Order: sequence, then C-alpha cells, then structure tokens
Amino acid sequence: MRLFKTRKGIVVEDGSNYFLIKDSWDIFINDDNLFSKVSILLSALTPEDSSLISELLPPIGSQQELWACGVTYLRSKVGRQEESKVAGGADFYGKVYEAVRPECFFKSTPHRVVGHNSFVRIRKDSTWNVPEPELTLVVSSSGKIIGYTAGNDMSSRSIEGENPLYLPQAKTYDGCAALGPGVFISDKPFDRNSKIYLQIIRDAQIVFEDNISVSQMKRSFEELVKYVYLECSFPHGCLIMTGTGIVPPGTFTLKAGDELNITIDSIGNLTNTVA
Repeated sequence: MRLFKTRKGIVVEDGSNYFLIKDSWDIFINDDNLFSKVSILLSALTPEDSSLISELLPPIGSQQELWACGVTYLRSKVGRQEESKVAGGADFYGKVYEAVRPECFFKSTPHRVVGHNSFVRIRKDSTWNVPEPELTLVVSSSGKIIGYTAGNDMSSRSIEGENPLYLPQAKTYDGCAALGPGVFISDKPFDRNSKIYLQIIRDAQIVFEDNISVSQMKRSFEELVKYVYLECSFPHGCLIMTGTGIVPPGTFTLKAGDELNITIDSIGNLTNTVA
C-alpha cells in the first residue's frame, strides 16, 4: 500500500483502489502500527478513483525533520574522494565508509522540502550541482521504520568539494530536497533487491541515466536509524535519507529547466524540475 499526503487529506492506494482518510498527516503517520491501522480503516471506507491524488504534497509532517546519511555506497565514496581531492579531504570519505559510525547530518526542515512535480533548486553560489536519488526511511518517534519514500538530496558538489566543513551549506538551502510521491507501507521488510533509477532530461533529451540496487548499500537501515536517534529525540518522527549510489560524472552539472525522474521499485516515481 501507499499513503499520499494531499490537499484533500490522506489518500491510501491499495491495488487499483483509492481511499480518502480525513485526518491530520502529522498525527496519523507517527504510529508504530501504521500498516495495521490503515488495513483496519480500509474495511470501513468506500473506494474511489485516482483523481484523489491529483494534488500531492511532500510526505513530511509539519514538525518533522529530514536527516540524511552519506557515503553508504561504494560509488558515493569514490565520487566524494574525487571531488575533494584538491582540497585534501579525500581521506575523510574513505575513512567514514569503513568506520563503525556512519555519516549522518541534518538535511532540512519541512518548509525547504518540495514534493512530486515541484521545483528543486541549485544554489547561485555553486558551480557544480547534482541530484542524489535516495531511498528515504519514514521513522516513528520511537525509532521504528514504518514506511519508505523516494528522496532527492540535492547537492552542491563544488561547495562540499572545496572543504568538507562546508557540508551544511552544500546541503541545506531553500528547495534543497524533494520527497514523494507517497509513502510505501507493508507488513514485510523492504526488499533490498529493489532498484533505484535516475533519469535527467534536458531539452527533451536524456543526458544522464543510471540505476543501482539497494542491496549495494553498505549499511543496514536499522544502523542508520540508530545513529540518527542516538542522542536526538523526534517527538513527531523523522525521515532519513539513506545515501546515494548514483553519481553523475565530474563533467556533469545540473542546469535550470532540467527534469529529474527518480523511481524506486514499490515506491513509484518522483519527478522534479530544476529552478
């Protein structure tokens, strides 16, 4: 099943049926027994059609935080080492890839996050910008993984590459992240053989595309949640990006007007345009 945050309320997609739940997303989503709760509710609701999801909002609560984890795939480690070589920071990325403690950082508050079919941004003071397609965990206040969505961790590689201490500036700004289209929920663990796909279209032409299996991730989902929650409380739950394994070549940078398509098996397609 998938849950969508819309202007009309919470919409549940179950097969080809859509159900509208008039409830607060913030309260509804923060539930350790989310799948069971939704399953019970559907038995008393009347199915409708897909027009219910015509006005999607980013699937993040108004009081939730978005965090991110980095260097969780080998390709990301190599890419970060390449971009920071001149500044002498390459060794840091190799060490964190092998370290017990993963790289975890605050990414965004809700007002800087956009949803499906909205505009993400590239910084005016950055000369090298890329999207980072990431499986994103939806986590309850107790630290339980209750769902999954697609995320785009927009990254200013020229800023981070200049100095690793510039990471907050490279990662956090208006329009720095996209989430959506909805939240996939299940009573079974997420299939780590699922694939993540990225396609970038410029002037009606595909200029980059690639894919990777989630199984290539070095760390477990639970490990990443553990470290994000270790000394931080999240009364309303949290969303955690799990890192990217797709890194465009060093010769590529995004331009305004580029269309970004991120697709993850079971979750769906997240489309954004660069502004």
